[in-house]
Amino acid sequence: MGLSGTCLRLVAVQLLLLMVANASLPTDHQIAKPGCPTECGELKSIPYPFGTKPGCFLNEDFFIDCVNNSIPRIPFQGSITNSSSLIVTNINMEGRLQVQSSVSQQCYDEKHMKYKNTTTIFEVGQAIISDTQNKFTVIGCDSYGYIQGRIGKKKYRAGCISSCARLNDVTDGSCSGFGCCQIDIPKDLKRIRVEAYSFLRHKYVTQFNPCSYAFVIEDSQFRFSSSNLSSITETVPTAVDWAITRQGKCEEAKYNPSYACKENSFCDDQTTANNSTGGYLCKCLHGYKGNPYLSHGCQDIDECKLGNHTCGEESHCENIQGNYRCIPNQFVTKIVVGVGLGFVMLLVLISWIYIMMKKRRLIKLKEKFFQQNGGFLLQQQLSKRSGTCGTARIFNAEELQKATNNFDEKRIIGKGGYGTVYKGFLTDNNPVAIKKSKIVDQSQIEQFINEVTVLSQINHRNVVKLLGCCLETEVPLLVYEYVTNGTLFEHIHNNDNAPTIPWETRLRIAAETAGVLSYLHSAAATPIIHRDVKSSNILLDDDFIAKVSDFGASKLVPMDVTQLSTMVQGTLGYLDPEYLHTSQLTEKSDVYSFGVVLVELMTGKKVVSFDRPEHERSLVIYFLFLLKQSSLFEILENGIVTDDNREQMREVAELARRCLMVNGEERPTMKEVAMELEGLRRMNTHLWVNVEVNIEETEHLLFETSNACDGSNSNVAYDSMKDHTLVAFDGGRGR
Repeated sequence: MGLSGTCLRLVAVQLLLLMVANASLPTDHQIAKPGCPTECGELKSIPYPFGTKPGCFLNEDFFIDCVNNSIPRIPFQGSITNSSSLIVTNINMEGRLQVQSSVSQQCYDEKHMKYKNTTTIFEVGQAIISDTQNKFTVIGCDSYGYIQGRIGKKKYRAGCISSCARLNDVTDGSCSGFGCCQIDIPKDLKRIRVEAYSFLRHKYVTQFNPCSYAFVIEDSQFRFSSSNLSSITETVPTAVDWAITRQGKCEEAKYNPSYACKENSFCDDQTTANNSTGGYLCKCLHGYKGNPYLSHGCQDIDECKLGNHTCGEESHCENIQGNYRCIPNQFVTKIVVGVGLGFVMLLVLISWIYIMMKKRRLIKLKEKFFQQNGGFLLQQQLSKRSGTCGTARIFNAEELQKATNNFDEKRIIGKGGYGTVYKGFLTDNNPVAIKKSKIVDQSQIEQFINEVTVLSQINHRNVVKLLGCCLETEVPLLVYEYVTNGTLFEHIHNNDNAPTIPWETRLRIAAETAGVLSYLHSAAATPIIHRDVKSSNILLDDDFIAKVSDFGASKLVPMDVTQLSTMVQGTLGYLDPEYLHTSQLTEKSDVYSFGVVLVELMTGKKVVSFDRPEHERSLVIYFLFLLKQSSLFEILENGIVTDDNREQMREVAELARRCLMVNGEERPTMKEVAMELEGLRRMNTHLWVNVEVNIEETEHLLFETSNACDGSNSNVAYDSMKDHTLVAFDGGRGR
């Protein structure tokens, strides 16, 4: 019995402690502070910060005066003409009050011949009349009404007119001016005064409308009816917006000791019409519900119990603070994991198959391009020359893509009619010029391969060397030696660069170029006519050594043929006039073009220029005219003429004249031109040497640097420009 009593006492103490603890924390339904009334008459919910007793409300702005414990009123309204006005009927935690405000009216007493007026004036302290929920309304068939107040420091006044001649004029539910008129309420309106008036004392409508009525009413609580014309209630519901004021906006209020927002809540700024502070409201965070103004007032919502979750049958819902989570069932988890792993494995397998198929298609495509571009034929040609020097190399596509950073536009160093030239770096970091052509004529593949083979064997120090090609792409890629110092054209026609090339260097460049052409015509195993000799196809290295480039228009000439019939190909100004008229290409066509380059070197002028006077537009014609008039030095570039080289320049000019003869048979051969230029150079360098140099010795000196490795015996004449072969380009130059 003693033990049982002790147990009962312990249980009672625990229950008491539990009750005390629970009393200190709000329950799910607790809206006010502990011990504070939550009702007053018809008002069944008075949440904190509102209250009816000291200690139950936040400040005097939220005091509800519970008159006679039955009538809840806002005590801080202004002068009221009707004691029933501003009775609180509802408090919304979203910042809204509903109060009962008086109806202003004017009725004409015909018996005593005077008006009976009731005017409503009210103010709701720091709260404001809601502009979004209320309408100013006037009812009557001979009526108008005014609403006045203040918005900040500004006065406000507006009116509304309602009229009708008979009861049938009005329509229930319509406040368009027949019997009923409504206008919007402006934002932040305070100290409201509402007045109603009659135009003609209701003289003609007294039977069904004895009075004028004006009031502010919550729009959702009102629907006009024709019965309102004869009578209306003394008070109507009006919406009032409230907020926590006197503390500024949220950022400022957070540092105020009386900051109203408690745990698990957030502050929401309220603004006025002029964007000044309208106070703030407190709201529970997502996943919480309750009174955010009470300590522990925002309680976690159990979405799992309420069914407010998205967890399916394969998982169960677990509530967490402010949210919930779906936990997969163990069996379902295994299935999901298994399916997921299977899907991943399938995806990996499909990806691997796709990559392999793509790689296989790429290999087949490369093989197709290699075959159609003559790769096997080129391999056969190169295998025959495997023991010779300078054999061309066949590059693979990946190697050249890597060399040009996947043909990056920033690597472009030149563009021509037949393709684009990129600067690249091979694996040994040596720079090369890579030509990516536009089109290729499949009918001329054999000739193209033969030309690549022949050009790859030319090992002349003054020829831009063809290092190899790539045939695994749609059009062949050609790899050339990279020359660093631009073209002769750029140097002699650029005012900034021209003074840097003295006459001695120009003469040497001419001699080197002539030596290359002589070699091509006379010393190569298969004679080659360049067919596009011009200053822009003569590249210069850092030491201004000439490098002849662009053999795309070149012709391979069989040993027993002296001239070829071809489509005319060349550059305006440099083109042999005899070749132009007859289409008969000979070695003398290169001689004419070289003569133009000689004139270009001597004058520093462009071959054709429409900026010059008409008689000077053609450099060759004007040069020959002045030469005939013994006025050579009028056209020569001043910066290169000296007293010591005047005679030498006359000799070169005479040589140029002979090269420019209209009749090709009257022109010297390139071998003769090269030997004469070399002789002029030696005469200038060794003044003690007799002018009539031993011809054999000069010829030996001319070709001792040629070092030809050309073992080709091809007799194919191939017009690469005509057939769009992609050896054609503007040179392997670097700029």
